[in-house]
Amino acid sequence: SLSLSLTQLHTQHTQLVPVLFLGHFFRVCPSGYLRVRQRDTCVCGNMADAYPVRLCEKPLRFLPVNHDTSVFFDEANKQVFTVRDGATSVTVSSVQTSRHITLSLPHRGPVISMKFSLDQRVLAVQRTPKTIHFINVQDADRTEYSQSCKTKNSTHLLGFNWTHQNEIVLITNQGLELYHVNPEKRSLKSLKTFSVSVNWFVYSHDSRLLFLSSSPQANVLHPFHFKGGGVTKLTKFEVELPSLYNHTSQKLMERDVTIATIYGRLYVVLVKNNPKGAPGPRAEIVLCQLAKSEGATKAHSLLLDVNGRFAVNIVDNLIVVHHQASKTSCLFDIRWNTGRPDYDTRPGASHVLLHKPIVTSLPIAPVQLPPVNASTLADSKSSTIEPVPCELYSANWIVFQPDIIIDAKLGALWTVSVQPEALAKRMQDKAQLVDLLLRRTGCKKLILRVVAQAMDKGTRCKLSTIAKIFDQFSAVCRELMASNQGSEASKEEKRRNISIVIDQSDLYQSVFSPLEEKDDVPYKFMVAVLVDYIRSLNAYGIVVQHYLYELVINLLVRNNRYYQLHQFLQYHVVNDSKHVACLLLSLESTYPPAFQLALDMLKRLSTANEEIFEGLLSKNQLLAALRYMRSLGQEAMATISARRFLDAALKTDESMFFTVFRFFEERNRSLRGRPDFAPGEGCETYVLKFNSLFGGSEQGPQTSATALVASNLGSSKA
Repeated sequence: SLSLSLTQLHTQHTQLVPVLFLGHFFRVCPSGYLRVRQRDTCVCGNMADAYPVRLCEKPLRFLPVNHDTSVFFDEANKQVFTVRDGATSVTVSSVQTSRHITLSLPHRGPVISMKFSLDQRVLAVQRTPKTIHFINVQDADRTEYSQSCKTKNSTHLLGFNWTHQNEIVLITNQGLELYHVNPEKRSLKSLKTFSVSVNWFVYSHDSRLLFLSSSPQANVLHPFHFKGGGVTKLTKFEVELPSLYNHTSQKLMERDVTIATIYGRLYVVLVKNNPKGAPGPRAEIVLCQLAKSEGATKAHSLLLDVNGRFAVNIVDNLIVVHHQASKTSCLFDIRWNTGRPDYDTRPGASHVLLHKPIVTSLPIAPVQLPPVNASTLADSKSSTIEPVPCELYSANWIVFQPDIIIDAKLGALWTVSVQPEALAKRMQDKAQLVDLLLRRTGCKKLILRVVAQAMDKGTRCKLSTIAKIFDQFSAVCRELMASNQGSEASKEEKRRNISIVIDQSDLYQSVFSPLEEKDDVPYKFMVAVLVDYIRSLNAYGIVVQHYLYELVINLLVRNNRYYQLHQFLQYHVVNDSKHVACLLLSLESTYPPAFQLALDMLKRLSTANEEIFEGLLSKNQLLAALRYMRSLGQEAMATISARRFLDAALKTDESMFFTVFRFFEERNRSLRGRPDFAPGEGCETYVLKFNSLFGGSEQGPQTSATALVASNLGSSKA
C-alpha cells in the first residue's frame, strides 16, 4: 500500500514474491528492487488553480528502480539511497539539500536496507536477515563492523532505525534491541532489549515513537518512546476491529497505521474499512490520542464515503487523505469550527468528534516531471532525461510522513502542499473559511483579502458573518495574550495553537482604510462594521486602538451625523482616550459641542491635565483653567509652570494678568511660605511687567481685581 516503506519491500526468500500494492501487483526481488508490470500512463494537462492539493514543482530526482538499481528511503534524514550493480555504487540524495553524496562500497551481497546515522558519519547496511553492518564513511579504510540479532535462532530482522546520534534500534520478529554505536572503537554496546512477538512495526522519527504489532490479528500495539540513552515502554492498547470481520485471520495491516503529530499532539492514525452491513460510514480514519499512562484514546473520526485503499499525509496540521481507486484526495482539520460539534452516536464512542471533509474530494493538481540534466542523476547513461508525464495516484506511489510521496518507477520524490487560495475559491461560508485559514501558515494576506471581499460591493456578507470573523480574530489575540502568562511549558502549549494573528493595525491598514476611500461603500455599513469590531474587542478584553475610534468619528462627522456621534460618546461606544479627545478638539469649528465633549473626556481620564490646560488656554478660558488647577490640589499645582498662564493673561488684558499673577503668588505662598516665584520658573519678565503696571504687589486695581479673584476663583469646579 501507499504507506509501505521502500526499505521494507523485500523478502527473505530467494524466489520472487507478489505483493499487492494499491490493488496492483509488483514483484519484489530479494535484492530489494521492484520489478513493475508495465502500465499505461496518461499525459496530464496544464495545472489549474482550482486544486487544493498539489505536488511540488521541483521534485527530488533519482535513478528509477530497474533490474540494476535498488532504491531505499530514510525517513529520519529524508534521504534517498540509489544502489547500482548490487552494492558497488551508492548515490545519496537529500530532500533538504541539492548536494548528492556518492559512495563506493565492496560487493558483499544484495542490500536489503541502508541508512545514515543522524550525524552522517556512520552508514548502516543490512544485507542478511540477521545482521547489520556499519561503515565509518569518513575513515579512509572504511572497515566494516557488525551487529547481529542476539536472541533466538528463529529471530530475523524486520528493520532498523537510528533513534539518536550513535543510537540504533533493531526490530526483530521477537522484539527490539537498542544499541549504542561507538564509531571510534568500531563496536556496539547493548542498552536495552524488549521481548514481544512482532508482526510488523511503525516508527516515527520526529516523535521517536515505535509501535510493535502483536497478536494473531495484529491489532495489539506496543508503543515505545526513545530518549537519549534509553527507551520507555508505554501502555499497550488494542485496536478495535469491526465485529463482522473474520477473527481467524490477521486484520490490522501495517499500511493502515500511521503516527502523526497534529497541533502539537501525538496521534495514532488508523484506517478502517467497514464491511458491508456494518453501522456507520463506509470507511473512516480514526485518530487515537496518545497518553503516557492511558495508552491511546479514540478522539476523532474522519468520515469517508468510499471504501478502498487510503494513504495519509499531514500538511500544515491538515490531514490529507488520498484514495487510489477514485484518484482523489480530501482534507480534514480536526479543529475546524463548523458551528456545532458532531459526536459519534455509536455505543461507547460518545466522546469521539466526527469530522467531514473541508471541501469535496478532488484530484491532486496535474503534474509533469521537468527535464533533468543527467549530471544531477549519478551514473545516468543518457545525456538528458526528457519531461515525463506523471500518473497521479499511481500504484507505484509510496507515501511517507509527514508530506512525502515517492514514485520509485519514475525516480521522483515530491512534497505535498495544500493551496489555501484554492480552498478560498471553493468555500462559500467566509466565517468557516477564515476559521480554517487562521491555523494555516503564510495565510495572513489571504485572510485580509477574504475579509475585504466580505465587505466589498458585490461580495458583501451579512453583518452576522462579519461579526463571527471579528470574534475569531479577537479570540486568537486573547490566546496570544494568555500565552505570555504562566509557566514556560504552558506558554509553549498555548502558542502551538496560534498560527496567524490578525490585529487591529492589520485590519485598519488592509481593510478599513481602503474601504473608507471607496464611494460605493455606504457609510452606515462601515460604521456598523467598525462598531461591531469594537464590540468584539471589548468582549474579549482587548484595548481598542485610538485609530479605530477616529475612523468612526470621522465617518460620522463627514456625513453630518453629530447626534449619533454624541450618543456614541455619551454611552461610551467610543471609549475615552487622549487621541479621541484631541480629535474632538479639532472638530470644534465643525461641531462646537465637540470642545466640551473633549474636555469632559480628558477630565474623566484623570491623566490628561496638560491637555485640558492646553484646550482651555487655546479658547482663552484662563479663569476656568485656574479653577481646574486649584481643584487638583497643592501637590499637582506645584508641578505646573506659571509662565504659559501669565503669558496668555498678558495677551488678554491687565485685569486678567493681575488676577492670574495674584493666583500664582498665593500658590507660591502656600507652597514655600512666600509669594516670590522660584528662579527656575523663568517668570522674571512677568514680575517686572507686573511691577511696572501695578507698582508692586501692594498696589494695583484692588477693587476690580480682588472682586475677580473672589468671584471667579471662588468655585473649585472646572
